[in-house]
Amino acid sequence: MTRTASIKTYLPWVVATALFMEQLDATIVNTAIPSIAADLHVTPLSLKSVVTSYILSLAVGIPISGWMADRFGTRRVFGIAIAIFTFASVLCGLALNPTMMTGARLLQGIGGAMMMPVGRLAIIRTFPKSELLGAMNFVIIPALIGPLLGPTLGGLIVHWISWRAIFFVNVPVGLIALYLVWRYMPDYKGTERRPLDVVGMILFSCGTALLSWLLEVFGEHTLEPMTALLMLVVSISLLVAYGWHASGIEFPLLRLTLFKIRTFRTAVLGGFVTRLGVGGLPFLLPMMYQVGLGLPAWKSGLLMMPTALAAMGMKLISPRLLARFGYRQVLIVNTVCIGITIGLFSTVKAGTPLSMIVVLSLMQGFFNSLQFSSMNTLAYADIAQADSSMASTISSSFQQLSMSFGLAAGSLVAAYYLGEVPQTNQGMVTSALHSAFVALSVVTILSSLAFWTLKRNDGESISQGGKVVPAEPVPAST
Repeated sequence: MTRTASIKTYLPWVVATALFMEQLDATIVNTAIPSIAADLHVTPLSLKSVVTSYILSLAVGIPISGWMADRFGTRRVFGIAIAIFTFASVLCGLALNPTMMTGARLLQGIGGAMMMPVGRLAIIRTFPKSELLGAMNFVIIPALIGPLLGPTLGGLIVHWISWRAIFFVNVPVGLIALYLVWRYMPDYKGTERRPLDVVGMILFSCGTALLSWLLEVFGEHTLEPMTALLMLVVSISLLVAYGWHASGIEFPLLRLTLFKIRTFRTAVLGGFVTRLGVGGLPFLLPMMYQVGLGLPAWKSGLLMMPTALAAMGMKLISPRLLARFGYRQVLIVNTVCIGITIGLFSTVKAGTPLSMIVVLSLMQGFFNSLQFSSMNTLAYADIAQADSSMASTISSSFQQLSMSFGLAAGSLVAAYYLGEVPQTNQGMVTSALHSAFVALSVVTILSSLAFWTLKRNDGESISQGGKVVPAEPVPAST
């Protein structure tokens, strides 16, 4: 097997392994918070910083990852990212107090911030557009199943072993990933040596970090309304200031002119809106299963498993669907299907056969996986090779924000309908959550309008095996 063939064979495994470790860790910790608090002799609320510190690191680190990859090479940056993440995981497992845990999570977030965009960049530059869909399909699976397996796996580990094992399991995975990086990760660097936009980094990173933190603590009523509003205005002002700053310099941290490319703009911004509805499900479904239906945590976790199985099966079907119907039709119809599926969860109540819940979970997994696979590949359909690192960084930044917005949307809708409903009244809780599912269903269906801006042949450079010449990309100098 030639060197190029070996890289194409193993690179998706390298990126998928690292991404799975990151996505699993991001969700598994929430389950362990009560046990960590008891062991460290503090209240669970005082450990909120353990979760938010990781989110803040991602918000700050992702925007600079593309510049680092261009300057120092994908192999070095990706390998260092995995090493940092693994080392920080050990520190988390050895933490003796909340301060040490928070510091370790900050370091862990820095490693995680570089993994996703740099790994995706290596995929984009290794595979031609005619092969990109298959490679991205493989890599996207961990991002879908990690958040679903996290709560269940975390609960089992905490129950049977110790919360510290949650972090130590990253060590063998990280070591395997490092070996694979050494053997099979290509070393791509930027074609031009651009300076680091320090002012832009400060404006954008501070703006996204503050906004992500606000969304993370949203619904917990730990901030006064006026304080929260003031911080929201500050975060938005910082982001607006970055947009003004970026338009006036030659080498901005994130070149927003890429949004002039229709396929990139629609995939990133349209995907952001779609995730508002989808992002609330990891919050609402466990609540309905455990509080509304009274199911134990382990059974609630098992009901999420069909979603992961359907997501893995989707990768065999999505290339044919996109080749047959095109990105425009698939994204419009599939977004509506996601909305309908979310709405159908409002029919689940006490006495509903588990088989029906499993069918709904399978539908959710299939449609979600097809959606994210389509949006993630469409974003690069008309992106020039020289702009791939910039596009990957922008896309990753917006995806990270969309996760926070989605969870906040789920919290907001749930809080609105639950109101003063007593948590002990399962029937009233279930009824309130049904209304929340319907609300998110409507939002998701309406988000399909974002994809009407696509043209029938958009994305054919990917879906048709590269037989079609893509649209002219926006030059890097604009």
